[in-house]
Amino acid sequence: MATAEDFDLIIIGSGSGNSLVTEHWEGRRVAIVDAGPFGGTCLNRGCIPTKMYAYPAQLADAPAEGERLGVDLRFEGADFVGIRDRIFGRVDAISDAGLRYRRDVLAHTEVVAEEARFTGPKELTTASGRVLRGEQVVVAAGSRPWVPDVTGTDLPSVHTSDTIMRVSRQPRRLVVVGGGFIAAEFASVFSALGTEVVLVNRSPRLLRQHDATISDRFTEIAARRWDLRTGWTLAGIEPVADPDRAAEGWVTVRLDPAPGIEHTGADEPEVEADAVLLATGRVPNTDRLAAAEAGYDVAADGVLAVDAAQRVLSAGRPVPGVYALGDVANTWQLKHVANHEARVVAHNLEHPDDLRENTLGPVPAAVFTRPQIASVGLTAEQAVARLGEDAVTVKEQAFGDVAYGWAMEDTEGICTVVAERATGRILGAHLMGHDAANLVQTFVTAMSFDIDAHTLARGQYWPHPALSEVVENALLGLDVPDSGRL
Repeated sequence: MATAEDFDLIIIGSGSGNSLVTEHWEGRRVAIVDAGPFGGTCLNRGCIPTKMYAYPAQLADAPAEGERLGVDLRFEGADFVGIRDRIFGRVDAISDAGLRYRRDVLAHTEVVAEEARFTGPKELTTASGRVLRGEQVVVAAGSRPWVPDVTGTDLPSVHTSDTIMRVSRQPRRLVVVGGGFIAAEFASVFSALGTEVVLVNRSPRLLRQHDATISDRFTEIAARRWDLRTGWTLAGIEPVADPDRAAEGWVTVRLDPAPGIEHTGADEPEVEADAVLLATGRVPNTDRLAAAEAGYDVAADGVLAVDAAQRVLSAGRPVPGVYALGDVANTWQLKHVANHEARVVAHNLEHPDDLRENTLGPVPAAVFTRPQIASVGLTAEQAVARLGEDAVTVKEQAFGDVAYGWAMEDTEGICTVVAERATGRILGAHLMGHDAANLVQTFVTAMSFDIDAHTLARGQYWPHPALSEVVENALLGLDVPDSGRL
């Protein structure tokens, strides 16, 4: 047995967990354990590089919007390699600088760039056999793409969100498997940049966890823009029969009809492509850490069970000095959630006699497709199921019915607000359209600070004719009490 190395703090994961190393830990010994790129998923493989792709894709899509407004714009192609190198030239530099700072500059931190597993409640054993013991431990190990158990997923042309952004050339035809936000965002990006996109999904609706109206509308839009095939499952992937094309990376994607679901799109069980993206969900990394074997409670969805102070539970009770945050401890899989949890954990690590609880809510989410989608709180269906139909009021406001929407000739955008009829309390908001990811923040603010719908609408000025009027009009369309404001 290796001699155990003792640390004041062990952090598993270098994403949001990296922010826990404050001045408080100077003169103490801290280990950051992470075998992946330093900085975590968001920086290296997730939200930051994907949005750095999404903006150029938005510009590339401008000719279609300009055409209906009488403006002749031309898209003559994208320098995909140039876009890729600009993105990762910046991202990789930030990751490398963070690693050097923690590893080489700070005397009290040590980076352990290895996989590690729990071999005791506060003990880890690394792949090379090092044994690390921490007085306090934070599990911030994140999540990873889930890969279907079919043949061919290990072929060079088959990717997950971890690798698709770094491909050496832009795919000519990309098959995207999945119907969630990762699938939708990458399909939007690659199609706008000129790749032919075939999106395959089991469910008849894309983004089916969202508001039903938005999910239905987005599915209709996707069917016009991509080769959308719903009601199919992935059966396997294999190189094409032609050896020359196989050498260029072309594969045949085999599909099976989903039982009991009518399929749409091309009625073909095979499609050829030079790249495949498996966007079939993500799973928390608890299994790789052997967290359950160490006695920690793991929920059915794979996340570590934590209490309100983010302390990890064992047999339903919090383990003193052991915390978890981010994708390994919640099902949101959102960076802003992980960052807030990191702030809670940072305080509690430093003030164990004055624990703070994670009470922040509600949680907004955005999908950077075209059009953008954003949501917060309950859908209409969820609100009715929880409170009853008579207790809920809903307003759907078209972007095209406000002045700025007229200017854009918007025929797709919609803002849906859900509120409690008796009080005007906002229960949820769901938007699809231009700048939805920013417009949703008004609802987040109101829900966070208990501002009722009529007060929100009439208690402030709304700049005319800004697109924010779609929010104002949606609020005014609810059947809620008058707050007395004019």
